[in-house]
Amino acid sequence: MIDIDTAPATFGQDWHSLAPATTVVPRWTVLMAFYNEAADIVATLNQLRQQTRPFRLVLVDNGSTDHSVALCHGVLAGRGIDYVILSEADVAGQTAAFAKGLPHVDTEFVATCDADTYYPTGYLAAAERLLDAGGSTTVAALACFISPDAGPFRALVMALHQCGAGWLLPRQTHVGAAGQCFRTDALQRAGGYSVGRWPWVLGDHEVMHRVLKLGRQRMSTQHWCGPSERRSVPVRWSLFERIAYHVTPFALKDAYFRWLSDRFERRGLSAARLRVREWQPAGAQ
Repeated sequence: MIDIDTAPATFGQDWHSLAPATTVVPRWTVLMAFYNEAADIVATLNQLRQQTRPFRLVLVDNGSTDHSVALCHGVLAGRGIDYVILSEADVAGQTAAFAKGLPHVDTEFVATCDADTYYPTGYLAAAERLLDAGGSTTVAALACFISPDAGPFRALVMALHQCGAGWLLPRQTHVGAAGQCFRTDALQRAGGYSVGRWPWVLGDHEVMHRVLKLGRQRMSTQHWCGPSERRSVPVRWSLFERIAYHVTPFALKDAYFRWLSDRFERRGLSAARLRVREWQPAGAQ
């Protein structure tokens, strides 16, 4: 049982807990942004604690009004996890939160994770194998998105479909931030997440385009995660915009994203729009 009353009171503040000294220097940082995720974040953090690779954890609270922060402390404090909880309450959206957290990443690899996604215990290990096998020219490892309720056959079909898309279109991203892992130096050299550069939804696709200018990505059916399927109403791109993304040559992708930015601006699709949660009562958002 997590006692949220005794957790550190750090709402709107940055807080850092050092793990006990160890001879193992983590190669990984997990970077996770969250906003009012009290219903899911404990389960996700418990899954991450079981990873077979050591890691540091950078959590960024994007202005939560529930007890998500206290729950994070409750599940992490005193359990040997080197973690920091940062606050980015001024600018809403995942892009701003990741931009706040990335300067705190000093490990070789970084995985951007969602607070409502299932991560198997070998998630970081599988990404590490992909990044190591490809050498320094492999700058990203993408996880296949598998539905949480998928049986073995359906899961394999989903993984093969996504890996096939990655093979056919290797300079496009086929999954969102929940399944993206990077060489940290490549993500930083590409400019990382930036509200000034891209304040709209689909920031994970835009940042991946910049990263892929520096190297290639790899996928494997053995590297997967299970994002939540709770959002039934899309607030992102249209079918036409998605098709345009796939058919636009990589050399013209900068122009594509300028075109997409104009369209998103007209529709008001800022990154904060992802806070609209039709599955929750209005007062809980």
